[in-house]
Amino acid sequence: MRSVRIRILAALLVLGVVGVGGWQLLPSQEDKDKAIVVGTTDAATSLDPAGTYDAGSWALSSNVFQSLLTFEPGAISPVPDAASSCDFVDGGLRTYRCELRDDIKFPSGRTMTAEDVKFSFDRIKKINSDVGPAPLLSTLGSVEAAGSTVTFHLSSPDATFPLKVASGVGTIVDHTRYSKDALRTGTQVDGTGPYRLKEYAKDKRAVLEPNGSYKGAVSGTGRPVELRYYKTASELDRAWQGKEIDVAARTLSPKVLAGLNASDPQHRVSVSGSSDVRNLYLNTRASSPLHDVRVRRAMAWLINREQLTSSVYDGTVDALYSLIPTGITGHSTSFFDAYPTQDVKRAQALLTEAGVSLPVRFTYGYGKRGVAAEEAAELKRQLEASGLFKVDVKGYEWADFQKRWVGGKLDAYAVGWVADYPDPDTFGSGLVGTGSVMNTGYSSKTVDKLILDSQQHADRSRVVTDFRALQAEIATDVPLIPLWQRKEYVVTSKDVGGGQYLSDGSGAFRLWKLDWI
Repeated sequence: MRSVRIRILAALLVLGVVGVGGWQLLPSQEDKDKAIVVGTTDAATSLDPAGTYDAGSWALSSNVFQSLLTFEPGAISPVPDAASSCDFVDGGLRTYRCELRDDIKFPSGRTMTAEDVKFSFDRIKKINSDVGPAPLLSTLGSVEAAGSTVTFHLSSPDATFPLKVASGVGTIVDHTRYSKDALRTGTQVDGTGPYRLKEYAKDKRAVLEPNGSYKGAVSGTGRPVELRYYKTASELDRAWQGKEIDVAARTLSPKVLAGLNASDPQHRVSVSGSSDVRNLYLNTRASSPLHDVRVRRAMAWLINREQLTSSVYDGTVDALYSLIPTGITGHSTSFFDAYPTQDVKRAQALLTEAGVSLPVRFTYGYGKRGVAAEEAAELKRQLEASGLFKVDVKGYEWADFQKRWVGGKLDAYAVGWVADYPDPDTFGSGLVGTGSVMNTGYSSKTVDKLILDSQQHADRSRVVTDFRALQAEIATDVPLIPLWQRKEYVVTSKDVGGGQYLSDGSGAFRLWKLDWI
């Protein structure tokens, strides 16, 4: 995702709470029904759940589709949504069963059935899109539908499976409207979520209206909303400062975020901790100049995260030294332990030992979003300052960028990751397990075993040892280099409330929580 997806373990700090004294005119009903305009740089890449695994697509999807389960704000365990109940059966973690609600209807008027659920999961695995969420279903063996009952048979014990069901990979589509073996094109959406997609223009806007037929965990379907997509943080800045939008989320530029005034009565600002991270991924294939682990370790000795977070991000993100971020079970500081400071001599010694020609030349790609260009320039500067590397940097439009990294066409690429669900497994199997979506070519039997072992613990506090050992392996093998961990900012005008509930990293983008005040 991407941009995945958990900020729920850190306390929410509301910096701007507007207090307005004196008499005011109450808003008219016409004003209350006016669409709330939300600006973001996380555009949706596709409207088909089988072909999307990025934060922007999942944000939109979580409003127009349903899953069997969902996450309520601040929760780490899912609750029923399209299901009336779900649980592991037969006393183990290999058979998961859900009972479907009987009152959910698709836009066509047809009632959702267990067959739709089976179809949706089977479809994701069958299509297996390069940029889709199929890797999340690696432990799913088969799905059985009988009446209103859906039974998932897992290939190995997986305590995290309910969390995956509650994420975007669990999205349910109408089996009479979607092909079982091909992605859907166009702008039509047949979902049962809190909103209906009224209008959509790719990379520009999505107009949403409340779905009066919605049945599920959400108590109210909110106000009409218009999502507006901006290519860069500076474009989003101008839209916010020009009062073209009512809400700015993911992400204003670091300069604007750092300059927000908590006492300004014209806006409200919510800041929360986040497990939204960004890593530098390294192509480990034999065809890449970064194939030799000693070359990747040399790079790890040269990255100065503190300089990166201060010069590019104005302190709006925190330096990250591990695969699993702060606040998540199993977090460690494995990269700080292994590479505590910049050290050109150690880096040079590793490259000399590897017998490679200096400087080592490689390609670095980034998606043209936010301040990725500035970040790329700073990383290039740091690596080239040593005289040991030559970095060829190029930016790509997001869809093209995705295709390039999953196709193994880049030597290095920085990608943000929003947790799919509130568990360290999303950083293990999702990022470094064999066949992970980041497609670095990395595979480790030790890492895969640690991931499988951790999935057997229903008590997630018992996975700490596994994940700390896993992170030590990653710091040794260096298929990626952690860069930073985000602080989550949502800024709203003084007339809009609910911004603090909009996003908490569980994969949901709760537009229905926004309201005029």
